[in-house]
Amino acid sequence: MDAANQPNEDPDQPEFSGTLTLGGLEQVLGFHLRLANVAVFQDFQATMSGLALTPKQFAVLELIDNNAGASQIDFAQCLRMDKATMMALVNKLEGRGAIERRPSQVDRRRQELFVTEEGQRLLVEAKALRQGHEARFTDRFSEAELEQLKAFLRRIYQDGRTLPRPPA
Repeated sequence: MDAANQPNEDPDQPEFSGTLTLGGLEQVLGFHLRLANVAVFQDFQATMSGLALTPKQFAVLELIDNNAGASQIDFAQCLRMDKATMMALVNKLEGRGAIERRPSQVDRRRQELFVTEEGQRLLVEAKALRQGHEARFTDRFSEAELEQLKAFLRRIYQDGRTLPRPPA
C-alpha cells in the first residue's frame, strides 16, 4: 500500500476523502508548497519524536556544527528568521546542552555559537534518523528530478529580490 492510500493513524488528524474540488487553489503555488511542507513536517516530527527535536532546532544545530563560531544573527539571516525566534531556538538548544555561546575574541558584544559534545551525540542520532525521513520523500523522484526540484525551490527563495514586509 502506498503512502497516499494508507489509513490515517492520528485520531486528531481528519482524513481527507479526496472529494473536494480545489478550484483556483489548484493553480496556486503557495497552496501546493504548503501541503508539501505539512507532509514533510509531520513525517519529520514523527521521526524525531524520540529526540524531541524540531525541524528548526535541527537546522540550527546542523548549521552551527558546519559554521562553528558564527553568530546568532548570521544563522537568523541564513534561515530568514527574526532575532527573537532565533534567540528562542538558541536558548532551547543551549538549555538542553547541545550548544554553547562564547564571547567573540574580536568583538565582545558578539556571541559565537558552538556545538557541544552532547550536541554532537544528538546530531549523529538525528542525522541517522533524517536519512529515513528524507528517503520517504526523495525516493519519489529520480536523481535528476530531485536536483531540478531543489533548483526550482532555490529560485523561489534566492532570487535576490527584496520581499515586502508585512505591516507592523
